[in-house]
Amino acid sequence: MTAAMERRVLAARRARLLGGLTGVVLDVGAGTGVNLPYFASAARVLATEPDPHMRQRLARRVDRARVPVEVLDSPAEALALPDASVDTVVCTLVLCTVAHPDRALAEARRVLAPGGRLVVLEHVRGTGGLARWQDRVDPLWRRLAAGCRPNRDTEAAVRRAGFVVEHRDAFAELPKFTPIRTMVELIARPG
Repeated sequence: MTAAMERRVLAARRARLLGGLTGVVLDVGAGTGVNLPYFASAARVLATEPDPHMRQRLARRVDRARVPVEVLDSPAEALALPDASVDTVVCTLVLCTVAHPDRALAEARRVLAPGGRLVVLEHVRGTGGLARWQDRVDPLWRRLAAGCRPNRDTEAAVRRAGFVVEHRDAFAELPKFTPIRTMVELIARPG
Protein backbone atom coordinates (compact mmCIF):
# COMPACT_ATOMS: atom_id res chain seq x y z
CA MET A 1 0.00 0.00 0.00
CA THR A 2 1.54 3.30 -1.02
CA ALA A 3 1.55 6.27 1.34
CA ALA A 4 -0.85 8.14 -0.94
CA MET A 5 -3.32 5.23 -0.98
CA GLU A 6 -2.99 4.93 2.79
CA ARG A 7 -3.93 8.59 3.24
CA ARG A 8 -6.68 8.63 0.60
CA VAL A 9 -8.33 5.27 1.30
CA LEU A 10 -7.42 3.83 4.69
CA ALA A 11 -6.51 6.57 7.19
CA ALA A 12 -10.11 7.60 7.94
CA ARG A 13 -11.19 3.97 8.18
CA ARG A 14 -8.35 3.17 10.59
CA ALA A 15 -9.30 6.19 12.70
CA ARG A 16 -12.94 5.11 12.88
CA LEU A 17 -12.24 1.41 13.55
CA LEU A 18 -9.29 1.74 15.92
CA GLY A 19 -9.66 5.16 17.54
CA GLY A 20 -11.99 4.17 20.35
CA LEU A 21 -10.48 0.82 21.30
CA THR A 22 -9.89 0.43 25.03
CA GLY A 23 -8.23 -2.10 27.29
CA VAL A 24 -5.53 -4.41 25.97
CA VAL A 25 -5.29 -4.35 22.17
CA LEU A 26 -3.39 -6.97 20.18
CA ASP A 27 -2.22 -5.71 16.77
CA VAL A 28 -1.46 -8.88 14.80
CA GLY A 29 1.18 -8.39 12.12
CA ALA A 30 1.78 -4.79 13.15
CA GLY A 31 4.25 -4.25 10.31
CA THR A 32 5.78 -0.79 10.50
CA GLY A 33 3.34 0.34 13.20
CA VAL A 34 0.97 2.35 11.03
CA ASN A 35 -1.88 1.52 13.45
CA LEU A 36 -0.11 2.75 16.60
CA PRO A 37 -1.18 6.41 16.42
CA TYR A 38 -4.82 5.29 16.33
CA PHE A 39 -4.64 3.35 19.62
CA ALA A 40 -4.62 6.45 21.88
CA SER A 41 -7.58 5.17 23.96
CA ALA A 42 -6.06 1.74 24.63
CA ALA A 43 -4.58 0.93 28.03
CA ARG A 44 -1.84 -1.17 26.42
CA VAL A 45 -0.93 -2.46 22.97
CA LEU A 46 0.69 -5.78 22.18
CA ALA A 47 2.12 -5.79 18.66
CA THR A 48 3.15 -9.01 16.96
CA GLU A 49 5.50 -8.86 14.00
CA PRO A 50 7.53 -11.89 12.90
CA ASP A 51 9.53 -10.09 10.18
CA PRO A 52 12.82 -8.70 11.59
CA HIS A 53 13.01 -5.85 9.04
CA MET A 54 9.47 -4.74 9.83
CA ARG A 55 10.18 -5.00 13.58
CA GLN A 56 13.07 -2.54 13.19
CA ARG A 57 10.76 -0.01 11.54
CA LEU A 58 8.05 -0.77 14.11
CA ALA A 59 10.49 0.01 16.95
CA ARG A 60 10.81 3.62 15.72
CA ARG A 61 7.03 4.12 15.94
CA VAL A 62 6.83 2.35 19.31
CA ASP A 63 9.15 5.03 20.73
CA ARG A 64 6.64 7.73 19.69
CA ALA A 65 3.48 5.87 20.77
CA ARG A 66 1.12 7.56 23.24
CA VAL A 67 0.34 4.27 25.00
CA PRO A 68 2.55 1.46 26.31
CA VAL A 69 3.47 -0.92 23.47
CA GLU A 70 5.12 -4.31 23.78
CA VAL A 71 6.44 -5.92 20.59
CA LEU A 72 6.21 -9.70 20.47
CA ASP A 73 8.18 -11.93 18.11
CA SER A 74 5.20 -14.16 17.56
CA PRO A 75 3.54 -15.50 14.41
CA ALA A 76 -0.20 -15.02 14.04
CA GLU A 77 -0.71 -18.78 14.03
CA ALA A 78 1.00 -19.31 17.42
CA LEU A 79 0.51 -16.26 19.64
CA ALA A 80 2.70 -16.25 22.74
CA LEU A 81 -0.16 -15.05 24.94
CA PRO A 82 -2.42 -16.66 27.55
CA ASP A 83 -6.02 -17.52 26.80
CA ALA A 84 -8.56 -14.70 27.24
CA SER A 85 -5.83 -12.08 27.75
CA VAL A 86 -6.77 -9.27 25.32
CA ASP A 87 -9.85 -7.14 24.79
CA THR A 88 -9.48 -6.57 21.06
CA VAL A 89 -7.55 -8.32 18.30
CA VAL A 90 -6.78 -6.11 15.31
CA CYS A 91 -5.86 -7.51 11.88
CA THR A 92 -5.17 -4.90 9.22
CA LEU A 93 -3.72 -6.07 5.92
CA VAL A 94 -2.17 -9.14 7.52
CA LEU A 95 -4.51 -12.09 6.96
CA CYS A 96 -3.58 -12.02 3.28
CA THR A 97 0.02 -12.91 4.14
CA VAL A 98 -0.16 -15.39 7.00
CA ALA A 99 0.55 -18.97 5.96
CA HIS A 100 -2.49 -20.40 7.74
CA PRO A 101 -5.27 -17.82 8.20
CA ASP A 102 -7.63 -20.35 9.81
CA ARG A 103 -5.04 -21.05 12.52
CA ALA A 104 -4.37 -17.33 12.96
CA LEU A 105 -8.07 -16.65 13.47
CA ALA A 106 -8.37 -19.57 15.90
CA GLU A 107 -5.52 -18.01 17.88
CA ALA A 108 -7.25 -14.63 17.80
CA ARG A 109 -10.36 -16.24 19.22
CA ARG A 110 -8.34 -18.06 21.89
CA VAL A 111 -6.66 -14.91 23.24
CA LEU A 112 -9.82 -12.78 23.27
CA ALA A 113 -11.28 -12.13 26.72
CA PRO A 114 -15.02 -12.66 27.22
CA GLY A 115 -16.83 -9.83 25.43
CA GLY A 116 -13.77 -9.19 23.27
CA ARG A 117 -13.89 -8.44 19.59
CA LEU A 118 -11.97 -8.90 16.39
CA VAL A 119 -11.43 -5.83 14.18
CA VAL A 120 -10.44 -6.53 10.58
CA LEU A 121 -9.45 -4.24 7.72
CA GLU A 122 -8.37 -6.40 4.81
CA HIS A 123 -8.51 -6.74 1.08
CA VAL A 124 -10.61 -9.72 0.00
CA ARG A 125 -11.32 -11.92 -2.95
CA GLY A 126 -13.29 -10.17 -5.66
CA THR A 127 -16.11 -11.66 -7.71
CA GLY A 128 -16.50 -12.70 -11.34
CA GLY A 129 -13.68 -11.70 -13.65
CA LEU A 130 -11.72 -9.99 -10.89
CA ALA A 131 -11.64 -13.22 -8.86
CA ARG A 132 -10.41 -15.18 -11.87
CA TRP A 133 -7.71 -12.59 -12.50
CA GLN A 134 -6.67 -12.72 -8.83
CA ASP A 135 -6.33 -16.51 -9.11
CA ARG A 136 -4.12 -16.16 -12.19
CA VAL A 137 -1.80 -13.50 -10.75
CA ASP A 138 -1.64 -14.99 -7.24
CA PRO A 139 1.68 -16.89 -7.67
CA LEU A 140 3.49 -13.84 -9.06
CA TRP A 141 1.80 -11.36 -6.69
CA ARG A 142 2.91 -13.44 -3.68
CA ARG A 143 6.54 -13.12 -4.79
CA LEU A 144 6.28 -9.39 -5.50
CA ALA A 145 4.21 -8.39 -2.46
CA ALA A 146 5.83 -10.12 0.53
CA GLY A 147 3.58 -13.18 0.43
CA CYS A 148 0.32 -11.29 -0.06
CA ARG A 149 -2.48 -13.44 -1.49
CA PRO A 150 -4.89 -11.25 -3.48
CA ASN A 151 -7.53 -13.98 -3.71
CA ARG A 152 -8.14 -14.83 -0.05
CA ASP A 153 -11.75 -14.91 1.11
CA THR A 154 -10.94 -13.45 4.51
CA GLU A 155 -14.52 -12.73 5.49
CA ALA A 156 -15.44 -16.40 5.01
CA ALA A 157 -12.39 -17.39 7.08
CA VAL A 158 -13.53 -15.10 9.92
CA ARG A 159 -16.94 -16.77 9.93
CA ARG A 160 -15.40 -20.29 9.72
CA ALA A 161 -13.35 -19.47 12.81
CA GLY A 162 -16.59 -19.07 14.77
CA PHE A 163 -16.88 -15.31 14.77
CA VAL A 164 -20.20 -13.52 14.35
CA VAL A 165 -19.80 -10.42 12.20
CA GLU A 166 -21.55 -7.44 13.78
CA HIS A 167 -20.32 -4.77 11.38
CA ARG A 168 -19.35 -5.10 7.74
CA ASP A 169 -18.47 -2.45 5.20
CA ALA A 170 -17.11 -3.52 1.82
CA PHE A 171 -15.52 -0.91 -0.41
CA ALA A 172 -13.55 -0.75 -3.65
CA GLU A 173 -11.57 2.48 -3.69
CA LEU A 174 -8.24 1.08 -4.85
CA PRO A 175 -6.83 1.55 -8.37
CA LYS A 176 -8.13 -0.74 -11.09
CA PHE A 177 -4.61 -1.75 -12.19
CA THR A 178 -4.02 -3.79 -9.03
CA PRO A 179 -5.50 -7.20 -8.16
CA ILE A 180 -6.26 -5.79 -4.71
CA ARG A 181 -9.44 -3.78 -5.18
CA THR A 182 -12.17 -5.01 -2.89
CA MET A 183 -11.61 -4.36 0.79
CA VAL A 184 -13.71 -5.02 3.84
CA GLU A 185 -13.85 -3.75 7.39
CA LEU A 186 -15.34 -6.14 9.92
CA ILE A 187 -16.05 -6.07 13.62
CA ALA A 188 -16.81 -9.53 14.97
CA ARG A 189 -17.26 -11.34 18.27
CA PRO A 190 -16.75 -15.00 19.07
CA GLY A 191 -20.03 -16.87 18.53
